[in-house]
Amino acid sequence: MPFIKSHLDALTISRRNFLLASAAGVVAAPWARGAMADGHAPTVAWSFRNRSNPYWNAIASGGEAFVESIGMSKSEMVQLINEGSSEKSLADVKALLAKVGSKLALAIDANDGPNGRPIVEAVADANAYVCTIWNKTEDLHPWDFGDNYVAHASWSSVDPADQASRVVFDAMGGKGRVVGLGGIPSNPPAIERRQGMMNALRDYPDIELLDYQPANWDTQKAAEVMSSLITRHGDIDGVICASDTMSFGALEALRAEGMAGTTKVGGYDGTSQAVELIQKGEMTVTVDTNPFWAGGALSSLAYHAAIGTFNPSEEPREHREFFGPSIMVTEADAAAFKANFIDAKPEYDWSDFWGPTTPAI
Repeated sequence: MPFIKSHLDALTISRRNFLLASAAGVVAAPWARGAMADGHAPTVAWSFRNRSNPYWNAIASGGEAFVESIGMSKSEMVQLINEGSSEKSLADVKALLAKVGSKLALAIDANDGPNGRPIVEAVADANAYVCTIWNKTEDLHPWDFGDNYVAHASWSSVDPADQASRVVFDAMGGKGRVVGLGGIPSNPPAIERRQGMMNALRDYPDIELLDYQPANWDTQKAAEVMSSLITRHGDIDGVICASDTMSFGALEALRAEGMAGTTKVGGYDGTSQAVELIQKGEMTVTVDTNPFWAGGALSSLAYHAAIGTFNPSEEPREHREFFGPSIMVTEADAAAFKANFIDAKPEYDWSDFWGPTTPAI
């Protein structure tokens, strides 16, 4: 509860500052100044897995909120749905660049780390603008591409995953048998979230890790993997999942065996469904990474770089690679989180580009 309150206080201060600046006529100036030389605004686009995934639906909703804030209809935001295919992700970006050229403000999850470089290079070659989220290799940096690679946002997953795992382990009474479901093995968040769980396990000698299997961020795959783990191991006291979507699949398998509510389940992403399941007692914990904010903030950064509001190359490195905010949600926090972040979305100042972020990656 205190963490949620402090996060809300920070958002309130940001909103208050925005309103004061608007009243003084300060905010409008850079937005108006940023018109492109030929008078045509850039195409705003988001490339992501799909909208049936609650996390990516929230990302897209944030992007739509941003485009509405600049007077566009949300339908004008181009959605490049890659269905988890790196090849399709790159092909879609190249096709859009062939259509709009340099007039593109793109936000994208490359789906896996190695796919980040060809995407960024394609955008830079077209003199367009891109922000990436989550997936890139460690040797790929925005400051190596001038203004065109605007920023990369990620979240520090090790410590939150450690804390969330401890919530599950404590709910198990500090002893028992646990399994883990991970994301795509090459994805940085999948690697970090597994590491967080392993770090927590060191302090729980009476908890046995039976197995850790990838489920590729997919609900159906997670249900299949979890069903197989139950068949193989029998009684399982806890499940650590690297995303909420995989938690939902794990719960399908647990319900089929009458184990839901008894077996403790931890997720990650802070989706509305996960929060409801925590309130019902079927899940124990999730970690919110505020995808709605991320969707709007990265669209805003790419757009304002494209129209000349600011020059990314003149910004410090901590403005070009940064961590977004995280909130851990448990049974004690679920009602407050739902009231403040699900039932009522916080109002964001999309021109406060780095307000909720934490230091450079």
